[in-house]
Amino acid sequence: MTGKWHPRQDLESLGAARSKPPKRAVRVADAIRNELSVLLLQRSRDPRLLDVFIHRVVVSNDLRHAKIYYGVSGQADLEAIGKGLERATGFMRSHLARTLNMQFTPELRFWYDEHAAQAEEVEKLLADIAKEQDERQHRT
Repeated sequence: MTGKWHPRQDLESLGAARSKPPKRAVRVADAIRNELSVLLLQRSRDPRLLDVFIHRVVVSNDLRHAKIYYGVSGQADLEAIGKGLERATGFMRSHLARTLNMQFTPELRFWYDEHAAQAEEVEKLLADIAKEQDERQHRT
């Protein structure tokens, strides 16, 4: 062996490397996330959407479709929130068309981010464990 092993280079040479999305798609996704977050906080009148926050946005390479992953703070009716987001899609899309100044405004699809809820549960469990350990240390 003459050189060091580079797994990324080997994967790229085999065509198995993960391809990065185009930089523009990432920038558009960030802009959509920011605009929708502000829109939900400041201009949403639907009471179903008060506790909704945007986790992340994934935009297709052709910028025609956007998957918006959202979470909910506290306990809420996910079905009602989904209907509220679906009903507000036209309003949100027209707002994005005005603010982003793109040739095509992406079609918005909303997805509940279950991983965020699971991560929140794990964080609560870890906090409980840490609290129990502190109590045990103070007893001894």
